[in-house]
Amino acid sequence: MRTLSIVFDPSLIGSQTLILSILGYCIVLLTLSAMAYFMVRFHSFRDYMRTKKLKKETTQAKAAPVKVVMTGEENAAIAAALYLFFSELHDQEKYVMTIKKVSRTYSPWSSKFYNIWNNMKYW
Repeated sequence: MRTLSIVFDPSLIGSQTLILSILGYCIVLLTLSAMAYFMVRFHSFRDYMRTKKLKKETTQAKAAPVKVVMTGEENAAIAAALYLFFSELHDQEKYVMTIKKVSRTYSPWSSKFYNIWNNMKYW
């Protein structure tokens, strides 16, 4: 029987292969570290953008207050839509529970089951 042995021979690794593998490892390491940095710092950037947006909205709100005037027809349409939405949210149901006694119909499976238990009594 012939055995196969695997031997690591460093002399077979070429210089181009070594450079390519080191460069690949460096690219992967730099990419992962950059992604980790951005994930850790993302909340700071998000908070900065949120405060910037709030400052912009507050300066606009202070500059020109807007008064909204709605007509009676608009108010009636909104009220009707809300009424229809909330009335259809729950179905109208009877809250009466009934329990019906159901008689068991004959089944060959159930008779075999009872027959097995009856035969086991005699053992």
